Amino acid sequence: MTFSLAIVGRPNVGKSTLFNRLVGKKLALVDDRPGVTRDRREGEGRLGDLTFRIVDTAGLEEATPASLEGRMRAQTEAAIGDCDAILFMIDARIGLTPTDRAFADLVRKAGKPVILVANKSEGRGGEAGTLEAFGLGLGDPVPLSAEHGEGLSELYDAICDGLPEQTRLEEEDEDDEDAEDEAPVEGEVAPEKPRRPIKVAVLGRPNAGKSTLINKLLGEDRLLTGPEAGITRDSISVNVTYAGIPLEVFDTAGLRKRSRIDDKLEKLSAADGLRAMKFAEVVVILIDATRPFEEQDLRIADLVAREGRALVIGYNKADLVARGGLATRLREEIDHLLPQVKGVPIVPVSGLMGHGLDKLVAAIVSAHKVWNKRVATNPLNRFLQQVTENHPPPAVSGRRIKLRYMTQPKARPPSFVLFCSRTDAVPESYIRYLVNGIRETFDLPGVPIRLTLREKDNPYAD
Repeated sequence: MTFSLAIVGRPNVGKSTLFNRLVGKKLALVDDRPGVTRDRREGEGRLGDLTFRIVDTAGLEEATPASLEGRMRAQTEAAIGDCDAILFMIDARIGLTPTDRAFADLVRKAGKPVILVANKSEGRGGEAGTLEAFGLGLGDPVPLSAEHGEGLSELYDAICDGLPEQTRLEEEDEDDEDAEDEAPVEGEVAPEKPRRPIKVAVLGRPNAGKSTLINKLLGEDRLLTGPEAGITRDSISVNVTYAGIPLEVFDTAGLRKRSRIDDKLEKLSAADGLRAMKFAEVVVILIDATRPFEEQDLRIADLVAREGRALVIGYNKADLVARGGLATRLREEIDHLLPQVKGVPIVPVSGLMGHGLDKLVAAIVSAHKVWNKRVATNPLNRFLQQVTENHPPPAVSGRRIKLRYMTQPKARPPSFVLFCSRTDAVPESYIRYLVNGIRETFDLPGVPIRLTLREKDNPYAD
């Protein structure tokens, strides 16, 4: 039986470090300064033979509900309400603070099993703080070092004691009976496997409305939003089902020009967003309609194309600008400035009002389908014969270039191989001519197309 744990505590006690330790990956951003984590991040944790859902939360701070810290605290309280048990963490080297005592009362009122964790307890420096933690009245503290992986066996025992029903091992006989019950009866049709969600990364400049748009798709305030620019730091993944279409959407930090980034934490956030883009299948670049298509948007789109991902452009806050002319102007600019993804879908949306979400999801599905498209070899070679008859390759140094045949070895993105003579002599302009012809002939709008030239070995070369 699976269960969920929420790691809570004041800022800079090591919650994200423990989260990374339990999921086995460096998913959450970690830095020495307090308040790095803002949104709650979920992951699949493992400890011994236990598998569970682990939630990293923002540091608990006393603040007004309307402030950024107050909204972060509301996210943490939502994580506490959804979990089965709470890992309440303190800093053993600093000892108990009035903030720890205040939030211990908050955790106690939740009425859920609480596991008290005294982090940074390695060496003698943490002994006093660990002993002092008994004063919270939350049970025996578990001395732990999330950075060095010490004390995880004691944490395993504490989780088993706190959640005996969820952590007990089921008998093998029961598993065998369940397996027999689940086996399909002869003559019955096996149920269809659920469709794998499309991985979508939402990129854009700061304050373009990425988190607001994802919250509207999800139907709840899952991600932290506000008028301040640069709220999102971690790349948070959420599962969304919209109109029956499953999506795994990654919210990312706003990407500014590299020359303007001086803060180390912003560099980490930008790198985390680019990493999410590399693992995505479709990338939605969100543009602020009140500041349409600046140079930074062009840089992001070019980066996505070079990475080989399907692309959808949504201009957000479309309800704030006058209708007419903007979509046409964007289409002309994008086709001119981004010929490598000519025909990319452009969708007007309003993340705040929820307008255009159905068209955005339909564009994502269409781009994903084109990104996975494969073309048979026979139509490719008929296309090659036709384009070479209409416009043969130029003769370089008085010698003709022979284009023999073409095939598509893989998709995601569509990649083609052209076998020809003198690959180093084929002009770039002619390669662009072939790529544009492939895009128009086989209906491949909005995705990067890879064309590799290959030359067969000459048997008489020696």
